Amino acid sequence: MSVDLLDEVALDERDGRYLRQAIAWSRVARDRGNRPFGAVVIADDGRVLAEAYCNTTETGDCTGHAETNAVRQLGQRVDRETLARATLYSSAEPCVMCAGAIFWSAIGRVVYGIDAVRLRVFRGERAEQRDAELSCRDVFAASPHAIDCIGPALIDESSEAHEGFWKA
Repeated sequence: MSVDLLDEVALDERDGRYLRQAIAWSRVARDRGNRPFGAVVIADDGRVLAEAYCNTTETGDCTGHAETNAVRQLGQRVDRETLARATLYSSAEPCVMCAGAIFWSAIGRVVYGIDAVRLRVFRGERAEQRDAELSCRDVFAASPHAIDCIGPALIDESSEAHEGFWKA
């Protein structure tokens, strides 16, 4: 299957700042022996609602992806109206599971770093590293409520944590 690479999207200062914060969490994940993914959820007024990294290796929980961990932190303490105006920043394009969690949480906007197509180059062909080849955009397009999706962005920066990781 031939898939075209998406062009990198330019971000404003705010989106760049928070996406870099998610990228920093991806480095934390890697340093702790986990897969290098990070996420943050930011309210429209700039409040940090959640910050997380992938912890699947540490916990043995295959659902412990950064975005899912961030959504879990929101729990019942953040109302759906706030989430509809919030942005989830992810160091990489959310997988199908994480896109579903974003949908169910009612988060209204996603900004991500490296896209899944470029990430697959790092991951290679090892079966345990393969993902479902379905874009988060396809999941979001099936949503009855709007989920804006911006990415890929800061591709070089968001790729750094993956360099040399997947071949090890």
